[in-house]
Amino acid sequence: MSRSFGAVIIGDEILSGKRQDKHFAKIAELLGQRGLRLSWVEYLGDDRARLTATFRRTMAVGDVVFSCGGIGNTPDDHTRQAVAAALGVGLELHPEGVAEARLRFAGDMTPQRLQLVTFPAGVRIIPNPFNRIPGFMANEHYFVPGFPQMAHPMIEWALETFYRDEFRPVANTVEKAFLLTGPTAYESALLDLMERIVGAYPSLRLFSLPSLAGNERRHLELGVEGDPALVDQAMDEIRGEIERRGISWTWRP
Repeated sequence: MSRSFGAVIIGDEILSGKRQDKHFAKIAELLGQRGLRLSWVEYLGDDRARLTATFRRTMAVGDVVFSCGGIGNTPDDHTRQAVAAALGVGLELHPEGVAEARLRFAGDMTPQRLQLVTFPAGVRIIPNPFNRIPGFMANEHYFVPGFPQMAHPMIEWALETFYRDEFRPVANTVEKAFLLTGPTAYESALLDLMERIVGAYPSLRLFSLPSLAGNERRHLELGVEGDPALVDQAMDEIRGEIERRGISWTWRP
C-alpha cells in the first residue's frame, strides 16, 4: 500500500495574508516528479497548543508529513516546543546540530544561536544546504524552516533519502473537459452520469466545476484526467450521453 503524504504550513503571516504561501505548490511538485501525490495540507497559525494537538493527531495516523515554519528561536516560533509536547519529551541541545551550527557561526556562537539547534529529545536532524542550520525529524514528520530556499531542498533530501521505494513512474496523463450549457447542465442532474463514469473508469480522475456569472449559472466544466486512451474513451461516452440529453457542449480551451 502506498503511503499518504501531508503538509503542515505554519505562520500567522500566511493566515493574515501578509505573505503568500510558497510551500504547497512546491511540495506537490516535488511529490509529482516522483509519481506521488499530496493527500492533504493544513495551514496553522503560531499557536503552540493547536500545533501540539495537530502533531499528536498526525503522528497517530502514520502519514508522512512535511512541516514548514516555526523552528526558529524567536518568541513566535513554537514548532519545536509543540513537537516535544506531542512526543512527550523535553528539549535538549542536539550534538550533531551543535556541530553544524559551529561550522556555520565559527567562533561567533551565542546562547541565542544554540537555541536554533535545541530540539525535542531523540530526534534526528535534517541537513540544511543553504546555511547549515538543520531541521529535525521524528515519526516520519520532517520539520523545516519557513524560508522556501531552505525548506524545499530539505524536503527533497528527505524524499530521496527515505522514500525512494515509494517512487512511481510519472504517468503520461492528459486532461480533457467539456463546457456544458443549458437548463439541465448542472451537477445534480448529471450525478448518475458521473457515477457511471467513475465506476467504469476507476483509474481516471473525474471533475466537475460550475461557473457562475453574477447570480446566473454560466456553464459546467465536466471532464476527466488520466491515461490518454482511457480519457478519450470516457469523453466519448460522456459526449454521447450529454447529446442524448440535449445538453449543448463545447470543448474546454
